[in-house]
Amino acid sequence: MKKVSNKHFEFPGEMNQEFAEMDESKKQIIIEIIEFYPGLAGSKTILKKTKGNVSAFSFDSVEKIAEKISPFSTFIQVIEGKAGIIIYNEKFTLEAGNGIIIPAHISHSFVADEQFKLISTVVKNVDEE
Repeated sequence: MKKVSNKHFEFPGEMNQEFAEMDESKKQIIIEIIEFYPGLAGSKTILKKTKGNVSAFSFDSVEKIAEKISPFSTFIQVIEGKAGIIIYNEKFTLEAGNGIIIPAHISHSFVADEQFKLISTVVKNVDEE
């Protein structure tokens, strides 16, 4: 039986002030935006706008992250480690530098055989809201 994790961690303090975004016009080392936390999935908002948002996520090595369905299309890019992603019952393995689009309204989940970090870009279509 696979372990399913729903544990999620948002950064405390000033890094988590009502979806605090990263500083504009400041160079960032993308893999250092977010850290790993034992047994947790962490998130950091990079940019949040009406038409979409960009977030960084870190996943500790747990076997499977709970399945979800998003009403919006999402582009996922792995920035560190190797991630397994299941989109509509098909498994894909993504390594650092690989990306994939998760279509709107399609079930997906992550499989973390090892720690990994990713950038998620959600594109909202006003017709989908």
